Amino acid sequence: MNGATRLAVLLGTWGKPVETPARVALGLGALLVIVAFLPRRLLVALGIADPLAGTTEHRKRLVLVLAFAAAFLSLGYVAFYLRGGPRIIDATTYYLEGRMLSHGELAWPIPSPSASFRGRFLLLSGADSLAGIFPPGYPLLLAAGFRVGAPLVIGPLLAGALVIATYWLARELSGEQDSRRAHAIGCLAATLSLVCAALRYHTADTMSHGASALGITLALIAALRAARSKLPWMWGLAGLIAGWVVCTRPVSSVPITLVVMALAWRTSRQRAVGRVVLGLFPGVVGLLVASRAQTGHWLTSAQAAYYQVSDGPPGCFRYGFGAGVGCLEEHKDFVLSRLPHGFGFVPALLTTLRRLRVHLLDVANLEPLALLVLVPLRRSLRARAAAPLALVLGQILAYVPFYFDGDYPGGGARFFADVLPVEHVLLAMAVASMATHISFTRRSVLLIGLACAGFGAHAAFEHDALAAREDGRPMYESEIAHDAGKGILFFDTDHGFNLAYNAAANPAKELLAARFRGDDHDRLLVERMGRPQAHLYKMGPKGAILATWNPPPGTTSDLWHFEAEADWPPLAQHDGWVEPIWAAGTCAAAGRALTLHTAGTEASASLAVPVPRTGKWLVTPRVMRRGGPGRGTLRLLSHGRSAMPEDAKLVWDWADSDAGARPGKDLCVDLPAKEVFLGADLDQSGAEWVLTATGGDVTLDQTSLRATR
Repeated sequence: MNGATRLAVLLGTWGKPVETPARVALGLGALLVIVAFLPRRLLVALGIADPLAGTTEHRKRLVLVLAFAAAFLSLGYVAFYLRGGPRIIDATTYYLEGRMLSHGELAWPIPSPSASFRGRFLLLSGADSLAGIFPPGYPLLLAAGFRVGAPLVIGPLLAGALVIATYWLARELSGEQDSRRAHAIGCLAATLSLVCAALRYHTADTMSHGASALGITLALIAALRAARSKLPWMWGLAGLIAGWVVCTRPVSSVPITLVVMALAWRTSRQRAVGRVVLGLFPGVVGLLVASRAQTGHWLTSAQAAYYQVSDGPPGCFRYGFGAGVGCLEEHKDFVLSRLPHGFGFVPALLTTLRRLRVHLLDVANLEPLALLVLVPLRRSLRARAAAPLALVLGQILAYVPFYFDGDYPGGGARFFADVLPVEHVLLAMAVASMATHISFTRRSVLLIGLACAGFGAHAAFEHDALAAREDGRPMYESEIAHDAGKGILFFDTDHGFNLAYNAAANPAKELLAARFRGDDHDRLLVERMGRPQAHLYKMGPKGAILATWNPPPGTTSDLWHFEAEADWPPLAQHDGWVEPIWAAGTCAAAGRALTLHTAGTEASASLAVPVPRTGKWLVTPRVMRRGGPGRGTLRLLSHGRSAMPEDAKLVWDWADSDAGARPGKDLCVDLPAKEVFLGADLDQSGAEWVLTATGGDVTLDQTSLRATR
C-alpha cells in the first residue's frame, strides 16, 4: 500500500454527493452552519433565537418529534439504502431466527436431504433440525414483528426509543435533571441520535446492535436513577435490562454489567449488588435455554458450535489470543493478510485502532466531532461523566480479544455501535461546557449542521457502497416469486434462503425455500416432497429472475450423483477442517470440490450421504488427487455402524499423489465401486462418510449411487 493509498484510507471518501439523501443532508448542514453565525437580532426576527424556549412540556413534545423523525428516517433507510430488506448475511440470519421464534422455535425440523437446508450461519441441531447461531434476545423482538406481519418495523421503533432514551440519559447526567439547561443538553443529545447515520443503519437492517444500544442506555439510566433517588427496586430494573443485553449480545453486556454493579456497590454495597444480580437472572437463563435448544449443551454457544464444525483451524473462533486464532473459511483473506503469525498483542492493538478509526466516523458523521467525547474528562465534568466514560472504554476493551475487525460500509465499527447513544450524551455535555461565551443554541446548531454536512460530503459514500453491494438488492424479494405461488423455491445464495425459508411452509400450498445444490440433492428433495413444481431464484446483474426448474434430461431413479461440497458444513470435523473449494478449469464436477485440511498429522470429518430408497447400491466415491503428501480414507457408516458386516468392504484408501498426480495438475479418480445394502431402518439422513486425511490434505469430489437389482 503506497502513501497515497494509505492517506485515502485514513481520510476516507470525500466529494460531491451523488444521491438525494446526501444532497439534502449537505444542504441542510450548510444552512444550519450559516444560521449558527447569524446576528441575534436576525434570529429573533426569524423566530428561531431559542428553539428550546417554552415550557417543559413544549421541550418534551420536541423530543417526541425527534423520536418520530428518527423512526421515519430509519424506515427511509430501509427503502433507499437497503432497497427493501436485510442485506448482509448476519442480518438475514437474525431475520430467519426471528421468523422461527414467531412460531415458538429456537431450533426447527428440516426435511431430508438435510444438505438442501444446511448452510452458512446455520447449525445442524440434532439429526434433522436446524438453528441459527445468534443469541435469542433480538430475534425475540423480530418475532413480535413477524406476528403482526411487519418485522422491519422493529428497527424504526428502536430508533424512536433510542432518541427518547438518549434524552433521558443526558438529563440524568447533566446535573439538575429538571432545569432548562438539562433539557437543552438532552435535546441536543437526542438530535445527535437523529442525525447519526450509523444508528440509521443499525435501526434499519435486522442487526442486533440497535437493540443492544437501547438496553445499555436504559440500564445505565436505571442505575444512575437508583443511585440518585435511593430507590432499591431500580437496581433490580437495571439488572433486568442488563440481562436483556446478556441475552442479545453477551460480550457487549460485560461493560454495562460491570458499570451497573460498580454504581450499586458505591451506593449501598451488597444489597444493591444482590438486586442487580437477581435482575440479571432472567436474561442469563434465557441465553442458557437458547444454547441448550441450539446446541444440546447449556454452556456451549451456538456460534462456537457452528465454527467448530464449519471452519478451521480447530479453535479458530475464540475469544482470546494466540496461534491458530482466526478462521480460514469465514475470514480467510483477513486472517492471511492481518494475522499471519497468530493473534498477539500487536495484531490486537492494530485491530482495535482500525475499529476506532472507523468508529470516529460513526459517532457524528465527521471524525473530528467524535473527539469531543473526550472533553468530559476535564475536572469539572469528570465526576458526572465517570460512568459513561468507563462504559465506552469498557466496550472498546471488551472486543480487544476478538480478532476480526467486524467493520463494513454503512454498519461502521459495529462492535462499538452499542455505545453510540452514550457517546452522543458525552458529546452534548462537551458542547455545553465549551465556549460558554457563545450561546448554547448557536453551539448546538453548529454541531448539528457539521454532522449533517459530514454525512452529505463524506459519510454518505459508505452507505452508498452498502446500497450497491451484492447486486444492489436484497437476495430475496417476495414479489418476484409471487407468480410461483407454491412448490419448492431453490436459492443459490445463503442470504436469499434465509430471507425466504419458513419451516412451516407446505409446498402443496405455498413456497418452501431450499438450497440449490446443482446435483441430485435437488432432484431427491423434489421426489421426497411429492414432486411439486419447482423454481430457481437466481440473482443477476440486472436483478433477480425466476426460472422453472426441471431435473436434467436423462436422469433416472437408479443413478444418483451427490457433490461433496454440497454437504458443507459437515456433520462433524476433528483435528482439521473442511473447505469447499473452487476448482474451475479442473476435472472437478461443477468446478467445485471439498478439501479436508489437517491441523496436525491426521484429521477426520463426517459427511452426509443421502439414500434415495431401500435396496442395494453400488457406491462409487470420486476423489481429486492434487499431488500432495496426504493419504485419504473413506469409511461408509450408518447410525455410527458399518452398513455391512464386513468392514473391509466399506473402506476406501488412496494416496493424493498416486496415478501421476502432482502439484499444479489435478486428477479426478473414481475409487473402486462397492455394493452396499442401505435399508429402511436408516434415518432420514441416510448414510454418512467418515473422511480421514493423514499426513496432508485430501479432496473429495462426489459420490455416485447406482441401484443394483
